[in-house]
Amino acid sequence: MARPRTTSDEAILRAAGRAIGAHGPSGLTLAAVAAEAGLSPAALVQRFGSKRGLLLAFAERSTSGTGEVFRRARGRHASPVAALYEALTELASTMRTPEEAANGLAFLQLDLTDPEFREHAVTQARRMREEITGLLAEAASGGGLKGDADPVRLARTVQVAYNGALILWALTGEGDLARDLRADLDHLLRPHRPDHTDTLDTGTPDDPDDSPRRFTP
Repeated sequence: MARPRTTSDEAILRAAGRAIGAHGPSGLTLAAVAAEAGLSPAALVQRFGSKRGLLLAFAERSTSGTGEVFRRARGRHASPVAALYEALTELASTMRTPEEAANGLAFLQLDLTDPEFREHAVTQARRMREEITGLLAEAASGGGLKGDADPVRLARTVQVAYNGALILWALTGEGDLARDLRADLDHLLRPHRPDHTDTLDTGTPDDPDDSPRRFTP
Protein backbone atom coordinates (compact mmCIF):
# COMPACT_ATOMS: atom_id res chain seq x y z
CA MET A 1 0.00 0.00 0.00
CA ALA A 2 1.32 3.45 -0.93
CA ARG A 3 2.40 5.68 1.91
CA PRO A 4 0.11 8.69 2.49
CA ARG A 5 1.37 12.05 1.29
CA THR A 6 2.24 14.21 4.26
CA THR A 7 2.92 17.33 2.17
CA SER A 8 0.28 18.57 -0.26
CA ASP A 9 1.00 19.60 -3.83
CA GLU A 10 -0.15 23.10 -2.86
CA ALA A 11 2.48 23.32 -0.11
CA ILE A 12 5.16 22.08 -2.50
CA LEU A 13 4.22 24.64 -5.15
CA ARG A 14 4.31 27.40 -2.56
CA ALA A 15 7.79 26.20 -1.63
CA ALA A 16 8.70 26.17 -5.33
CA GLY A 17 7.53 29.79 -5.58
CA ARG A 18 9.87 30.80 -2.75
CA ALA A 19 12.74 28.89 -4.34
CA ILE A 20 12.08 30.51 -7.73
CA GLY A 21 12.17 33.91 -6.03
CA ALA A 22 15.60 33.06 -4.61
CA HIS A 23 17.17 31.30 -7.61
CA GLY A 24 15.11 31.99 -10.74
CA PRO A 25 13.83 29.21 -13.00
CA SER A 26 17.20 28.49 -14.64
CA GLY A 27 19.10 28.33 -11.35
CA LEU A 28 16.38 26.34 -9.62
CA THR A 29 17.16 22.76 -8.61
CA LEU A 30 14.90 20.06 -7.26
CA ALA A 31 17.20 19.97 -4.24
CA ALA A 32 16.47 23.65 -3.52
CA VAL A 33 12.71 23.10 -3.73
CA ALA A 34 12.97 19.92 -1.67
CA ALA A 35 14.88 21.76 1.06
CA GLU A 36 12.26 24.54 1.08
CA ALA A 37 9.42 22.00 1.24
CA GLY A 38 11.05 19.66 3.76
CA LEU A 39 11.10 16.75 1.32
CA SER A 40 13.66 14.77 -0.66
CA PRO A 41 14.38 15.46 -4.35
CA ALA A 42 13.25 11.90 -5.05
CA ALA A 43 9.83 12.70 -3.59
CA LEU A 44 9.51 15.63 -6.00
CA VAL A 45 10.46 13.44 -8.95
CA GLN A 46 7.83 10.92 -7.88
CA ARG A 47 5.21 13.68 -7.60
CA PHE A 48 6.03 15.85 -10.65
CA GLY A 49 8.35 13.74 -12.81
CA SER A 50 11.06 16.36 -13.38
CA LYS A 51 12.05 19.96 -12.78
CA ARG A 52 10.12 20.91 -15.92
CA GLY A 53 7.04 19.11 -14.65
CA LEU A 54 7.30 20.98 -11.35
CA LEU A 55 7.67 24.34 -13.11
CA LEU A 56 4.69 23.62 -15.36
CA ALA A 57 2.61 22.71 -12.31
CA PHE A 58 3.70 25.96 -10.69
CA ALA A 59 2.75 27.92 -13.81
CA GLU A 60 -0.70 26.29 -13.86
CA ARG A 61 -1.16 27.00 -10.16
CA SER A 62 -0.33 30.68 -10.70
CA THR A 63 -3.50 31.12 -12.73
CA SER A 64 -5.79 29.77 -10.03
CA GLY A 65 -3.74 31.62 -7.42
CA THR A 66 -4.41 34.92 -9.17
CA GLY A 67 -8.14 34.26 -9.06
CA GLU A 68 -7.90 33.46 -5.35
CA VAL A 69 -6.23 36.80 -4.63
CA PHE A 70 -9.11 38.67 -6.29
CA ARG A 71 -11.69 36.49 -4.54
CA ARG A 72 -10.23 37.28 -1.12
CA ALA A 73 -10.07 41.00 -1.91
CA ARG A 74 -13.74 40.98 -2.94
CA GLY A 75 -14.60 39.34 0.37
CA ARG A 76 -12.82 42.02 2.37
CA HIS A 77 -14.23 45.11 0.64
CA ALA A 78 -17.70 46.28 -0.30
CA SER A 79 -16.09 48.76 -2.71
CA PRO A 80 -14.96 47.15 -5.99
CA VAL A 81 -12.27 49.82 -6.38
CA ALA A 82 -10.90 49.08 -2.91
CA ALA A 83 -10.89 45.37 -3.77
CA LEU A 84 -8.97 46.13 -6.97
CA TYR A 85 -6.35 48.12 -5.05
CA GLU A 86 -5.89 45.32 -2.53
CA ALA A 87 -5.71 42.50 -5.07
CA LEU A 88 -3.07 44.20 -7.19
CA THR A 89 -1.12 45.27 -4.12
CA GLU A 90 -1.13 41.71 -2.79
CA LEU A 91 0.09 40.30 -6.10
CA ALA A 92 2.89 42.85 -6.19
CA SER A 93 3.84 42.39 -2.53
CA THR A 94 5.03 38.83 -3.10
CA MET A 95 8.12 40.31 -4.77
CA ARG A 96 10.00 41.77 -1.82
CA THR A 97 13.32 42.63 -3.43
CA PRO A 98 14.45 43.66 -6.94
CA GLU A 99 16.32 40.35 -7.11
CA GLU A 100 13.09 38.41 -6.56
CA ALA A 101 11.40 40.57 -9.19
CA ALA A 102 14.25 39.83 -11.62
CA ASN A 103 13.84 36.10 -11.02
CA GLY A 104 10.11 36.47 -11.61
CA LEU A 105 10.82 38.24 -14.89
CA ALA A 106 13.13 35.36 -15.83
CA PHE A 107 10.07 33.12 -15.61
CA LEU A 108 8.33 35.48 -18.01
CA GLN A 109 11.13 34.88 -20.51
CA LEU A 110 10.37 31.17 -20.23
CA ASP A 111 6.69 31.95 -20.80
CA LEU A 112 7.53 33.84 -23.99
CA THR A 113 9.80 31.19 -25.51
CA ASP A 114 8.27 27.85 -24.51
CA PRO A 115 4.81 27.01 -25.96
CA GLU A 116 3.66 24.99 -22.94
CA PHE A 117 4.55 27.73 -20.49
CA ARG A 118 3.18 30.39 -22.81
CA GLU A 119 -0.24 28.72 -22.77
CA HIS A 120 -0.39 29.08 -18.99
CA ALA A 121 0.88 32.67 -19.13
CA VAL A 122 -1.75 33.68 -21.67
CA THR A 123 -4.48 32.10 -19.55
CA GLN A 124 -3.21 33.91 -16.48
CA ALA A 125 -2.99 37.27 -18.25
CA ARG A 126 -6.54 36.89 -19.54
CA ARG A 127 -7.79 35.83 -16.12
CA MET A 128 -6.23 38.88 -14.55
CA ARG A 129 -7.77 41.17 -17.18
CA GLU A 130 -11.18 39.57 -16.59
CA GLU A 131 -10.91 40.09 -12.83
CA ILE A 132 -9.90 43.73 -13.24
CA THR A 133 -12.65 44.35 -15.80
CA GLY A 134 -15.25 42.76 -13.55
CA LEU A 135 -14.35 44.96 -10.60
CA LEU A 136 -14.30 48.11 -12.71
CA ALA A 137 -17.67 47.21 -14.27
CA GLU A 138 -19.14 46.76 -10.78
CA ALA A 139 -17.67 50.10 -9.77
CA ALA A 140 -19.19 51.79 -12.84
CA SER A 141 -22.63 50.35 -12.20
CA GLY A 142 -22.49 51.19 -8.50
CA GLY A 143 -21.33 54.78 -8.81
CA GLY A 144 -17.70 54.17 -7.90
CA LEU A 145 -16.70 55.33 -11.39
CA LYS A 146 -18.16 58.06 -13.55
CA GLY A 147 -20.85 57.06 -16.01
CA ASP A 148 -18.65 57.61 -19.06
CA ALA A 149 -15.88 55.26 -17.84
CA ASP A 150 -15.21 52.29 -20.13
CA PRO A 151 -14.39 49.35 -17.82
CA VAL A 152 -12.95 47.19 -20.63
CA ARG A 153 -10.56 49.83 -21.94
CA LEU A 154 -9.71 51.03 -18.46
CA ALA A 155 -8.91 47.47 -17.32
CA ARG A 156 -6.28 47.15 -20.03
CA THR A 157 -4.70 50.42 -18.90
CA VAL A 158 -4.69 49.27 -15.28
CA GLN A 159 -3.05 45.98 -16.23
CA VAL A 160 -0.38 47.79 -18.25
CA ALA A 161 0.27 50.18 -15.35
CA TYR A 162 0.61 47.25 -12.94
CA ASN A 163 3.15 45.47 -15.12
CA GLY A 164 5.04 48.68 -15.77
CA ALA A 165 5.28 49.44 -12.05
CA LEU A 166 6.77 46.01 -11.40
CA ILE A 167 9.35 46.30 -14.17
CA LEU A 168 10.38 49.84 -13.20
CA TRP A 169 10.82 48.82 -9.57
CA ALA A 170 12.81 45.73 -10.59
CA LEU A 171 15.15 47.97 -12.58
CA THR A 172 15.63 50.77 -10.06
CA GLY A 173 14.86 49.22 -6.68
CA GLU A 174 13.63 52.66 -5.65
CA GLY A 175 10.73 53.32 -3.33
CA ASP A 176 8.18 50.96 -1.82
CA LEU A 177 6.58 48.87 -4.55
CA ALA A 178 3.18 48.42 -2.91
CA ARG A 179 2.90 52.07 -1.90
CA ASP A 180 4.00 53.35 -5.30
CA LEU A 181 1.64 50.96 -7.09
CA ARG A 182 -1.30 52.29 -5.06
CA ALA A 183 -0.26 55.84 -5.94
CA ASP A 184 -0.05 54.90 -9.64
CA LEU A 185 -3.49 53.33 -9.52
CA ASP A 186 -4.94 56.36 -7.78
CA HIS A 187 -3.41 58.70 -10.35
CA LEU A 188 -4.81 56.56 -13.16
CA LEU A 189 -8.31 56.12 -11.78
CA ARG A 190 -8.86 59.54 -10.17
CA PRO A 191 -10.15 61.21 -13.38
CA HIS A 192 -12.72 58.42 -13.72
CA ARG A 193 -14.01 58.58 -10.15
CA PRO A 194 -16.63 60.91 -8.65
CA ASP A 195 -15.24 64.24 -7.55
CA HIS A 196 -15.91 63.56 -3.87
CA THR A 197 -13.97 60.28 -3.84
CA ASP A 198 -10.71 60.42 -1.88
CA THR A 199 -7.54 58.39 -2.39
CA LEU A 200 -8.02 54.75 -1.51
CA ASP A 201 -5.12 53.36 0.52
CA THR A 202 -6.21 49.88 1.52
CA GLY A 203 -2.76 48.85 2.73
CA THR A 204 -1.38 45.35 2.39
CA PRO A 205 -3.57 42.53 3.74
CA ASP A 206 -2.45 40.86 6.95
CA ASP A 207 -2.33 37.40 5.41
CA PRO A 208 -1.21 37.74 1.78
CA ASP A 209 -0.51 34.64 -0.26
CA ASP A 210 3.29 34.67 -0.43
CA SER A 211 3.55 32.04 -3.16
CA PRO A 212 2.98 33.54 -6.62
CA ARG A 213 6.54 34.79 -7.23
CA ARG A 214 6.04 34.37 -10.95
CA PHE A 215 5.69 37.66 -12.80
CA THR A 216 1.94 38.10 -13.27
CA PRO A 217 1.33 39.67 -16.70
